[in-house]
Amino acid sequence: MADVFPGLRYRDPAAAIDWLGKAFGLTEHFVARGDDGTIHHAELAWGDSFVMLGAHSDGSDGRLALPSGQGQLYLVVAPDEIDAHYERAVAAGAQVVRKLEDLGYDRGYTVTDPEGNSWSFGSYRPAAPA
Repeated sequence: MADVFPGLRYRDPAAAIDWLGKAFGLTEHFVARGDDGTIHHAELAWGDSFVMLGAHSDGSDGRLALPSGQGQLYLVVAPDEIDAHYERAVAAGAQVVRKLEDLGYDRGYTVTDPEGNSWSFGSYRPAAPA
């Protein structure tokens, strides 16, 4: 079995978790906090998949030095739900990069979250490798 769990970094992971739930419908699955309440690691559920996120790091805390706002993800939405999903994201303040459109093989859109990560949502589901 092989799974893929993308990860993103945020300057304010608590705000990101809240916003991603409101805008896109991701749900909190697991959150690891430090003694001071700082979020070190979080897993947000999307169907039977997960997106992981954590706080931005400059490397001084022993973690990889990775910037926030540099990620790009594609998440599948049921064809009969994509229009409502787009409206929800826009209403929550997502910045539209590509408006909802029908490309023939996919109906989808791309937006950015408040920290600049790019989120594409569409009806296209790649076939599993043979």
